[in-house]
Parts: sequence; C-alpha cells; structure tokens
Amino acid sequence: MAADLPLPPAAALALSFVIPVYGSEKVLPELVSRLQAVLDTLPAVRGSYEVIFVCDRSPDRSWHVIQQLSAQYPWVRGILLRMNAGQHNALMAGFAQARGAIVMTMDDDLQHAPSDIPALLDELASGRDVVYARFKNRKHASWKIAGSRLNDMVAGYLMQKPKGLYLSPFRAMRAEIVRDILRYRGPYVYVDGLLLSVTRNIGTVDVEHHDRFAGDSGYSLRKSISLWLKMATSFSIVPLRLTSFAGLFLAGLGFLLAILLIIQKFTIDKMPIGWSSLIVTILIIGGAQLVALGMLGEYLGRVLLTLNSRPQYVIGDSIGLLAADDQNHKDL
Repeated sequence: MAADLPLPPAAALALSFVIPVYGSEKVLPELVSRLQAVLDTLPAVRGSYEVIFVCDRSPDRSWHVIQQLSAQYPWVRGILLRMNAGQHNALMAGFAQARGAIVMTMDDDLQHAPSDIPALLDELASGRDVVYARFKNRKHASWKIAGSRLNDMVAGYLMQKPKGLYLSPFRAMRAEIVRDILRYRGPYVYVDGLLLSVTRNIGTVDVEHHDRFAGDSGYSLRKSISLWLKMATSFSIVPLRLTSFAGLFLAGLGFLLAILLIIQKFTIDKMPIGWSSLIVTILIIGGAQLVALGMLGEYLGRVLLTLNSRPQYVIGDSIGLLAADDQNHKDL
C-alpha cells in the first residue's frame, strides 16, 4: 500500500490550488497561463502560490503535460495516482500536500474562470471559513443540471446544508479547515460533506459558468450516481431510517388489510378469489425488503472497506513536491 503524503507546515505559502485532472492535456497549458496572469496581479499572493495538479490516471497525455509545465513553471506541482480514484479522492491527495494558508479548488476544463479568483478571496477575507462559487448559468447537459438540483435538495435534507448554498467544485477555504477534513480516513470521500461537518461559516459568490475549453467531460452518469451514494451513505443514516419507516408503513398497511378481510369474512361471508392482489402484495413487500437489505449491505460494505484500511488513493509518481526524505509518511 502506498504511503499518504503528509500535511506540510501550514502557511508556507499564501495560496495553494488543488486541481484534479482527467482528460485535459489540451486545456492545462492555457489554464496555467490564465492562472498566472490573475495571481500575479494580486499583491497578497504574488510570488507565494502553487498549483497542484492531481492526475487521476487520465487516459491521455495529461501527466506528460503536467511534467512539462512543472519544468517551465516552478510553482506547478503534480501528483500521478496509480489508479483512478475519483475527483473527491484526488482532491484529498492534493490537500495532503498543499502548503498555502488558503486552499482553492477548481475544475481543469476552464469552465471556472481564473478571473473570478479575486472575488472568492475577498469573500473569504470577510471572515468566512469556506466560500463557494455559485454559477448564474451553467454550461452543462440537461441531465447534469437536473441531477445537480436533486443532489442539492438531498444534501439539504441529509446533511442540513444551508438553504441557498450551492456546492460547486470552485471553492476557497482556509488551511485549518483543510487540516480538519484530512482527519477523515474512510475510502469514500465527499469533500462537501466533510466541509459541512466541520464548519457552517460558509459564503457564496455569484460567477459566470463558461463552455469547456477543449475535450469532453469525464464525469459520466455512473460517476454522478456513485458520488450521490457517497453523500447519502457516508454522512447520514437517514436512508436507514427511511427504510425503517417504509417497513413500519407496510406492516401497518398489512395489519389494516388483515382487519378488513376479517370484517369482510363475517359480514359478506364470501371471500373473492384474489390471486392478482396477492401477487401484487407479495411483490411490493418483497421489493421493500430487498431495498432495505440492499441499503444495509451498502452501509456494511463501506464499514468493511474502512476497517480494512482501503486507501483513498494510491500515489504512483509526483513532481515538484517536497522531497521524500523531508516527509513523515503515514499509511492510510
């Protein structure tokens, strides 16, 4: 098992960017150029920032491009994961190495404009622990927008997310908040859930959402469902309670029907042949039982993998980071 990168000394830099990378070899040079153009104009962070690209085992030449950019820009660093771990797990790999007093995250496709960085930093400076970018108009497919709205409603119910807070990948947070969420060692990571578990001092900034600079998104429907399951089962027991309530409802309904059938037997004295209704009832109750068992199995499976110390990510290579001899490695 690979060792986890330790948390370096806090506030070694003013600002750290952690950006997961997947299928973005054509975007990265332009992204780095725009980041530098914005960050060098900010007196508070000029010359004291870093960008950590976490290559989530991208199938293209993204890692090769990151290596070239690191040789060209001393503030560009890279982590190559040995296996694809997912966006949120990749973020944890970058957080573990971030050295900034402020840590920001964004997507690698330039749908999040670097020109909006000052607005997030200004809101964070007002006393917030975390600041999210809230997009006025989203350049995503309809199913993604609908899924995001559903996810927003479910997060509000399961995790008591403040009303009106949009959980976007474009965010800024203080280093102490990052250190708090790095204490989480489970294999199923949902960064927004972790942030909501350590602070509610969260602000938002309205920004524009832009078209993808190049290529196609690697975020499929399957990955979106997987992320939803992480949120639902890793940070709340509400699904278990819902299955309990569903079981109680079906049991009560069955008890009521039993009473009605007894009354019918003594008043009408003629029991109609009810094969169809019987089969429907069996299917409903059997389906509810299977859903409940599946939910329990999902929780138990996650507990088993956590107890077996399944790693959040496995690092295959890195560039521009602290020397291995200067790190105190700790297994996940």
